[in-house]
Amino acid sequence: MELVKNIFFNTDKIVENSKLKISYVGDLYQNNSEQVFLHYGFGLQWDDVTDVKMEKTELGFQCEIDIKEYESLNLCFRNSNNEWDNNNGENYIFNIEKISKEDENLALIVAEDSEMQIHKGLRKSYIWSKKVKLAVYKIIKFFPKIISGNYKRRVSE
Repeated sequence: MELVKNIFFNTDKIVENSKLKISYVGDLYQNNSEQVFLHYGFGLQWDDVTDVKMEKTELGFQCEIDIKEYESLNLCFRNSNNEWDNNNGENYIFNIEKISKEDENLALIVAEDSEMQIHKGLRKSYIWSKKVKLAVYKIIKFFPKIISGNYKRRVSE
């Protein structure tokens, strides 16, 4: 997802207590910087400020960070020459969405239900494979008798 020109995320929402992959192809990447560092913090006061060295790839500089329980994520970028991309002094600021307890419970229920569906599906396919194998066995065993006409039941006296 692109929220701002030249900054991409691996998700459409930034959610607290999750991981976020950030891709950067801004000025520092376009000017062929060898190293770029993500400088980020949370909230209005830039709490928990951290610098992370980003990995240079064909898709830009990339890194993954943990999103904490704040209302916003603040980003800016710098290279090894101490040149900054900070959105012209405004920084890049993104809202962080909260997850309610009901959403967490719903996600847990959905995960458990899908796991049960997988097990049911596996069980059904196992049963059908057994039935097919049994049918093939019976056909192979009795086919010669059907051809020869020797398929009548024996009656015990």
